[in-house]
Amino acid sequence: MAPVAMRTAAQSLSDAKPVSFWLDDPGRPEALPALTGDEHCDLLVIGGGYSGLWTALIAKERDPERDVVLIEGHEVGWAASGRNGGFCAASLTHGLPNGLERWPDEIAKLEELGERNLDAIEAAVARYAIDCEFERTGEIDVATEPHQLEELHEWHQEAERLGFTGLEFLDRDALRAEVDSPTFLGGLWDRRGVAMLHPAKLAWGLKRACLDLGVRMYEHTRGLELARTTTSMALRTPYGRVFARRVALGTNIFPSLVKRVRPYTVPVYDYALMTEPLTADQLASIGWRNRQGLGDSANQFHYFRMSADNRILWGGYDAIYPYGGRLSADLDQRPETFLKLAGQFFDCFPQLAGVRFSHAWGGAIDTCSRFSAFFGTAHQGRVAYAAGYTGLGVGATRFGADVMLDLLAGEQNERTTLEMVRSKPMPFPPEPFAWAGIELTKRSLARADDNGGHRNLWLRTMDRLGLGFDS
Repeated sequence: MAPVAMRTAAQSLSDAKPVSFWLDDPGRPEALPALTGDEHCDLLVIGGGYSGLWTALIAKERDPERDVVLIEGHEVGWAASGRNGGFCAASLTHGLPNGLERWPDEIAKLEELGERNLDAIEAAVARYAIDCEFERTGEIDVATEPHQLEELHEWHQEAERLGFTGLEFLDRDALRAEVDSPTFLGGLWDRRGVAMLHPAKLAWGLKRACLDLGVRMYEHTRGLELARTTTSMALRTPYGRVFARRVALGTNIFPSLVKRVRPYTVPVYDYALMTEPLTADQLASIGWRNRQGLGDSANQFHYFRMSADNRILWGGYDAIYPYGGRLSADLDQRPETFLKLAGQFFDCFPQLAGVRFSHAWGGAIDTCSRFSAFFGTAHQGRVAYAAGYTGLGVGATRFGADVMLDLLAGEQNERTTLEMVRSKPMPFPPEPFAWAGIELTKRSLARADDNGGHRNLWLRTMDRLGLGFDS
């Protein structure tokens, strides 16, 4: 970055709060008391992000008499569920291309289930009056390099050939009529497959809905150890215990209480900026009247969208894996990444020169080698888990909740018989091999972006093995 551009980027960040914009909201609910003493229940849900909240809610919807307890180690929505971009996608497979490559025989069913899942989220938001700024505006994959435009065009033709007709190809002029940036060469608009929402308000709304249905909920209550007894599962917490007939784990990136699951995920730190609200003139300079989500098509990609009060969220690009999979609040702030993101923002929207950022934050995503969630059971079917959403958990976690409840019930249905549900991704190797492999992959992806998309031998080998690294 040139010195002048670096100064401009730095000045734009000078007042940015080091917290998630979504969590920095006056409507944030008070935390519930921690668990003290012993509790007994039919179903214990561990984790107060989307995964756990949807599981508790759907469990009560399926059986209102079921006694459900949910515990959260910090506060509901505090981790990834309150820090993401608010892209609620129908895809269960981290996009149609990834799903088609991994499960070609099931992709039609997976796409159908994903569409039904997003419809169900929209219906739940209305049914429980969750004010989460839900807008089903779709998402545009944007090409900023000629090879990306060619790839998007080819993929659009292939998707139509396979019968997937919900995508609209936009040439340069059509795209810039939607959202104006001199860097945009064209794009692919999925008009119905993605909704924009306020992620923390979704979590808080699900919390309220769960409580209204009778879920007993405890915050600031970490699950320390899970063990099987003669008749139930027993969870030890700092100030008490929970005895449950069945347990659903929605802990995602935090170390699983089923230790054999841990090698399947690694933490990746993702970062985002939020601008101040745009003025009417600034809005007019970029268009964006249809308020779609956007993401560019590079390997090191950006995602960006409008908030309800006309700010721009700008995130992505850097995906930081800490050696050893270390989780630390210190990693939520990374000034060198914020500076890089700010410079790239003004490259994309030079007409917004002078805009300042109000918030800058980061957080950990649970990444797995196939980019989409995996599922399973432990302790003779008494415990179910879902993890590995790799950044697309806002919508897919509801599907994962259904799967966990199906598995705990021993059901054979259209979800549990899927190869996607029955199979596992390749686990990550131990250190130092995990760090070395991830770093090599990241550098290879950056070189591919700079080299017309050409994938080197390392990336081609990873492709053949069905392995990857993403945020």
